[in-house]
Amino acid sequence: MPTPSLAALPIRRLTHRDLMACADLSEDRGWPREEHKWGLLLSAGKGYGIDDPAGGLVTACVVTAYGSPDRPTLGAIGMVLVAERHARQGVGRRLMRHIVAAMGPVPLTLHATPNGRPLYEELGFKTTARAEMVRGRFTPDGPPSDVVTRAATAEDLSAILRLDEEVFGADRTHVITRLPAFADQLRVAEDGGRIIGYAAAWPNMDTQVVGPLIARDAEIAKALLASLAARTDRPLRTDIDVRHEELLAWVKARGLESVAFNAVMTHGIAELPGDWSRRFAPLTVAAG
Repeated sequence: MPTPSLAALPIRRLTHRDLMACADLSEDRGWPREEHKWGLLLSAGKGYGIDDPAGGLVTACVVTAYGSPDRPTLGAIGMVLVAERHARQGVGRRLMRHIVAAMGPVPLTLHATPNGRPLYEELGFKTTARAEMVRGRFTPDGPPSDVVTRAATAEDLSAILRLDEEVFGADRTHVITRLPAFADQLRVAEDGGRIIGYAAAWPNMDTQVVGPLIARDAEIAKALLASLAARTDRPLRTDIDVRHEELLAWVKARGLESVAFNAVMTHGIAELPGDWSRRFAPLTVAAG
């Protein structure tokens, strides 16, 4: 039987059963396998991919929709990957066009690497912000913060969800309620018994990724990040909106180093919803 062309191979929905194939695809492109993160994305979002007749996946990505299930108000696209042996043959463009069409009028967002940005611009995405990935071992410096932080409890969940929707600009209950099981740590900051920030740290290969990081101001964000760092022996990694210059300077002074910059892009809206001034880092760049 002749091998079908890439253009003839069908795009299908991926499920949790495809987790290992997705991790294999990550590894094929020199990315970490990130099985833990793939598991969250495939359960909370919708995966799309093309099967390779020779085995594995030609391409894959995940879309995480926010808002009501029947009428989402925002879709985050992430983990867009094409196998090395099929790269530069238009398959990534075909998959992205399929997703944009499938999402219809729903506004979209994604974090683009410099290599991916031209394709997304061709599809109508616009750069609206930038994020800087930082990584390293956090070394405390200076007097301890006066900000009160503590481990989150089940009783905090409703307040966390209210704060998250207010700051993120869309309901992401189906993702945030997975954090207690997904993350190693989930902590809140309080002022007079009111939650004014929260943050999680979750395992990713040999690091702890800090995200989401939502806080009333930079001092609260610092206290939350420091409290997470104090409770792990792994290096930290996070992606901070470059407009948060104070927090970026603070983490770099304490051992984290710049790794990369991504463009935050949108399709169908001029700016992301919510309040960027309190949104310091995403849960993951793959899901916003």
